[in-house]
Amino acid sequence: MRELLAAAGSAADLALVDLAAAPASAVTADFQFDVALPGEKPQTTYYVESTATLSAGINGKSIMSWQIIDDQVIDNRKRFTSFKITTRIEERLTATREDHVVTSETCDWTKLLNDNYSWFVEEAANTCAAPSTVYDGDLWWSADSTIVYDIEGDGKGAITKELLGSPLIPG
Repeated sequence: MRELLAAAGSAADLALVDLAAAPASAVTADFQFDVALPGEKPQTTYYVESTATLSAGINGKSIMSWQIIDDQVIDNRKRFTSFKITTRIEERLTATREDHVVTSETCDWTKLLNDNYSWFVEEAANTCAAPSTVYDGDLWWSADSTIVYDIEGDGKGAITKELLGSPLIPG
């Protein structure tokens, strides 16, 4: 079929036909972790949803929400010196081969987290999207994320969380 399409049109036409032939799908992985802050700052649970979507290309995003565990906020000073998430769109040749990063985006959410003790609305502010990429039906696709944060005043330095990647979208 590719040979017929290539003979009939340009590379752009071929890409559009390949996308039209591919089923629209989205796959998501959920991850959560708790952060115990020093002193009387509220312990918090963070929830991250990593999603890969096939729709006019491959899209990948991470959406994070969070909630304090104890409703009492005694110490409302700065909680993080840094909090960044990197969202990646990855490809692989087969379901069992290793991932290769195609696109990525790093979002700095330090101010957002320091200013808000809880957040459960999906908005642009708490969504980190990697740049979209062209779908290749011969590859397998996924999205995943890494969070690196540094807690204010704990003396431990940066902590890295490698989050569970989305299930694969087959080619």
